[in-house]
Amino acid sequence: MYKKLSLRSRIFLTMILLVIIASILIALVTVYQYREQSKEYHKQRLERKENQIRASVNDVLQRRTTFEVTTENLPLIFKEEIYNIADVHNTNFNIYDLEGTLLKTSLASFNTADAPKCLAPEILNGLDASTDLDKRVIMKDQLVGGRFQSSYTYITDGKFKPLGILHIPYLEDDSFSEMELREFLGRLGLIYLVILLIAIMFAYVTSKYITRSLQSVREKLDETRLNSRNEKIHLETPSTEIGSLINAYNSMVDELDESAAKLAKSEREQAWREMAKQVAHEIKNPLTPMRLTVQSFQRKFDPQDPDAQKKMAEFSDTLIQQIDTMSNIASAFSNFAKMPAQQNERLNVVQVTHLALEIFSEDYIHFHCETDEITAVMDRTQLIRVITNIVMNAVQALKGRPDPRIDVTVERANGVVNIVIADNGIGIAEENKGKIFEPKFTTKSSGMGLGLGMVKNIVETYGGNITFTSEEGVGTEFIVSFPKK
Repeated sequence: MYKKLSLRSRIFLTMILLVIIASILIALVTVYQYREQSKEYHKQRLERKENQIRASVNDVLQRRTTFEVTTENLPLIFKEEIYNIADVHNTNFNIYDLEGTLLKTSLASFNTADAPKCLAPEILNGLDASTDLDKRVIMKDQLVGGRFQSSYTYITDGKFKPLGILHIPYLEDDSFSEMELREFLGRLGLIYLVILLIAIMFAYVTSKYITRSLQSVREKLDETRLNSRNEKIHLETPSTEIGSLINAYNSMVDELDESAAKLAKSEREQAWREMAKQVAHEIKNPLTPMRLTVQSFQRKFDPQDPDAQKKMAEFSDTLIQQIDTMSNIASAFSNFAKMPAQQNERLNVVQVTHLALEIFSEDYIHFHCETDEITAVMDRTQLIRVITNIVMNAVQALKGRPDPRIDVTVERANGVVNIVIADNGIGIAEENKGKIFEPKFTTKSSGMGLGLGMVKNIVETYGGNITFTSEEGVGTEFIVSFPKK
């Protein structure tokens, strides 16, 4: 949950938690210190009272009694003195014999039940007169009304002979210190409440100040674009860390602008190179048919042929069409327009297809059409380029084949005009079928692979579609479809 919070919320909550944790720790340390001081106070107070009572008891035993100082006479010796000593020191105490039996108590007769009649064995074992007469045994009890400490020491005569056991019960009265502790914690709580309120305001202002700078950086990063001019960040008196971040961003902007300029230059150069390749390819396309047409005319033309004038006219028309195509390409290039400008007109697709095939001298090219006229609206030059490109690819695929054949069929079907070009060549490998229309893809040793990619663009420009089926070693069939208008 904490990880999903914003940086501003994290800073705010962290500062508040620090104040709260610090206040809790100080309160715990204060309580602990009070308790330790109280324990030390009660320890020292019990020791003082014990020393005072022992001094009074010794004074009675050594100076103020007429009885023989023995264990059996202790009840007689302290018959009245025990009450006087208890009044002077404001502390009750008990006297036991060496066997742990109660001999005398300063408690009133109706409170004598509070004094144990016999001492516990662990107390007697703890004192052990044979080892140390000055030894003290402190027993602690948790009773209703508070904590009790009981001090047990030996009573000795002037010759340090043990006579009995002095028992001083002590009640740890912490009511006053507890009241002081509560008052102190109350004042401390008020102080920390004020500190908490101040911390909340300080945390809010600090987190807002820190995240404001980061917000500015984030907004600028969101606006950063590779293809546009990016603004630098300018903040007044930023912190060292934010300043370093801003400097890094501004340096990145400078590098990005420089990289964008280099990229734009590279893209322009690449665009010119691509255009130059395309133009070279487009010019090369009509030159090849022109060369083939001239060679075919040289071989077949007979001046004595009765149809010589007709063949001469067809030859001239073919050359003029190819020259017009080259002229359109040159015009498009000089005007930085697309190759070449479209001249839409209503064409007889049958006649144009037959005319496009005239430039080929191969006798295995067969043209089929069941009607003399199928019309469509498109550019004559573009249609010829589509047909010649596909047929030239088919011719190249038939090299070395024993029985080459190319069938070109024009047909009308379901509102479209189909031009089907099928060959029995080497076919297209399975791994190349997905790349056949990609620019620059070619399986030939020469050429730039722009032919079929260009054909696809032309066909789709007129709302048409081009598909193919091919089987390696069997042949390929291309189907070019145009809408019939």
